[in-house]
Amino acid sequence: MSSPKVPTTASTPTSTSTAHVVLSVGGMTCASCAARVEKRLNRIDGVHATVNVATEQAAVDYPESVSPADLVAAVEATGYTAALASEDDQESDHEPGEESYGPRLLTAALLSVPVVALSMVPALQFAGWAALALVLTVPVVTWAAWPFHRATLTNLRHGAATMDTLISVGVTAAFTWSVWELAISGSHHPHLYLEVAAVVTTFVLGGRYLETRAKRRSGAALRALLGMGAKDVAVVRDGRETRIPIGDLATGDEFVVRPGEKIATDGVVVGGNSAVDASMLTGESVPVEVTPGDDVVGATVNVGGLLRVRATRVGADTQLAQMARLVADAQSGKADVQRLADRVSAVFVPVVIGLAVLTLAGWLLAGGSASAAFTAAVAVLIIACPCALGLATPTALLVGTGRGAQLGILIKGPQVLESTRRVDTVVLDKTGTVTTGRMTLLEAHGSDDALLRLAGALESGSAHPIARAITARATETGPLDDVADFADHGGSGVTGTVAGARVAAGRVAWLRDALGCELSGDVAEDLRRAAEDAADAGRTPVWFAVDGRIRAVYVVADTVKDTAAPAISDLRRLGLTPVLLTGDNARAAATVAAAVGIDTVIADVLPADKADRVARLQAEGRVVAMVGDGVNDAAALARADLGLAMGTGTDVAIEASDLTLVTGDLRAVGDAIRLARATLRIIKGNLFWAFAYNVAAIPLAASGLLNPMIAGAAMAFSSVFVVTNSLRLRRFRPAR
Repeated sequence: MSSPKVPTTASTPTSTSTAHVVLSVGGMTCASCAARVEKRLNRIDGVHATVNVATEQAAVDYPESVSPADLVAAVEATGYTAALASEDDQESDHEPGEESYGPRLLTAALLSVPVVALSMVPALQFAGWAALALVLTVPVVTWAAWPFHRATLTNLRHGAATMDTLISVGVTAAFTWSVWELAISGSHHPHLYLEVAAVVTTFVLGGRYLETRAKRRSGAALRALLGMGAKDVAVVRDGRETRIPIGDLATGDEFVVRPGEKIATDGVVVGGNSAVDASMLTGESVPVEVTPGDDVVGATVNVGGLLRVRATRVGADTQLAQMARLVADAQSGKADVQRLADRVSAVFVPVVIGLAVLTLAGWLLAGGSASAAFTAAVAVLIIACPCALGLATPTALLVGTGRGAQLGILIKGPQVLESTRRVDTVVLDKTGTVTTGRMTLLEAHGSDDALLRLAGALESGSAHPIARAITARATETGPLDDVADFADHGGSGVTGTVAGARVAAGRVAWLRDALGCELSGDVAEDLRRAAEDAADAGRTPVWFAVDGRIRAVYVVADTVKDTAAPAISDLRRLGLTPVLLTGDNARAAATVAAAVGIDTVIADVLPADKADRVARLQAEGRVVAMVGDGVNDAAALARADLGLAMGTGTDVAIEASDLTLVTGDLRAVGDAIRLARATLRIIKGNLFWAFAYNVAAIPLAASGLLNPMIAGAAMAFSSVFVVTNSLRLRRFRPAR
């Protein structure tokens, strides 16, 4: 499965003189590869390119004097492949890297185990063991390690060095030295480094395999968006209803949507009344009542009556498709995360190779023997062999993510970690993140248990979340009678007969004007005040009448999570500024913000504008983390410097995020940031010591004071240190 691709297959004018295109770039393995491609593209006059190694994309703005073919040629000139990104790239479930590394990793692991056992356990070293170890190592350092050798050769042709170069040189040096020792000393020589070559290859292949799997999962967000839409539609043509594939639907066509079906595309209701559940698209829990003339969005679900809809936008113009593009754009535009090993290796590798050559030449010029010169040169290469470097990130990430999983925190990969260090602002979606996302009956004014049971019995005939909230509370007071003659009046309210009484619930104006219900008596003013207070607090008042007389007001609202306020306090202790972002009205948002201790509120935000709001905060110089759970949060999660999805939310939001909080407990946000920062610190420490051990010993190796055996021991010690240091993450504890 490939990384998400922007669904642009040809240039799209962005101004009168420039166009935009997205290229799929193949062959990049590290941040220095992306930097080289970006530098080559930006050397073309008028071109501005941003290359993302994580998504394997190059987003390019170019003048009319340059063609896409010129851009592709420029990328290929650097030694990588390039093509215009297509929709097939988005929808493909194929990740060549994973298929390539998987069999190589399995082969290397199976063959490395006996090589290590023969090399490290004297009791197993029978006559001819070294020859057997050599035979087992050959497939590992040739076929299994071939991706690193191939990348090294490609980079060398263009005068560059990357992590692949370091791996290839280290593996080749260890293997070559072992072959040389066998050739001159015989098959019983105990000081071989075949296990070094085999183990380095195995560990680095393991890290690369995990990396390709992470990139495969990141592509699921866009595919989940694209897969949410309806597959076929009941269109009405010439007075007849015909079911056709969604791709054959045209703007202006009228189609029928039955209860429980997805609305096929964006349109306007021309017949029928119903409630539309947009939770899968917006994350908001309350279905929206629609009547003729109201707009509806494709991929939402009709939960009430029969609707007849006229299509206004189809295909790439729909809101769903636009949101898919937002997610793709946000992911492709996310800043590259430079791996520390890649940053150093660009300088470290050629320096080490140069030192090895100088060591060889120096010994020969000083009159030393060829054997001593070669021994010293190989010792320099072996001491710089990236065994610890190959372990530094994967082991810390493995332990950190394993501990996170125990705590309900999923970290998707090493590229997430650096973002957590710089975050200073946390943007939180309201519904389902700060609140439960479920409607609850909070207050009952003018009601007693008997009246509440009547209201609950009436509302039991409706599937609306507000009705379910009233019914749920009523059942706690006792059994409910059956409702007869139930009728749903298109968003205004419901009516029915319960225990011989005519009952109705809904809006007060509808109860008075349409049903002629009276609001009078001593409780009238109290009920009005209660309803006004509820509305001012962003809650929903439901008026209830019995036999033509309004008797009670029930206040229903989405409730704040119990853990929200402590979670916000925890974020403040981490030095982070919380911001509440929601599509709800300002009154409802302000009420929730005050309850949990958030000072900054951004309300009345359309789903497609959430990513733009995050971008505005970033433009102010803030480093933004976004916490959300709905599909409408997916683009904002991808746009943010760090995206955190609540595991109780939609799959699209989860896949678009960098961190997933499985438990749905908002306090896990602070824990996730702490754990990610701790993992990053461990990785930095691992990389520092991995280099420090080797670099400190290079002068000793070059002077002949460190033979290859000691170099191998030092390298093994650095690997043990890296693993032990990573295991410290198992002691991470949440701050609860």
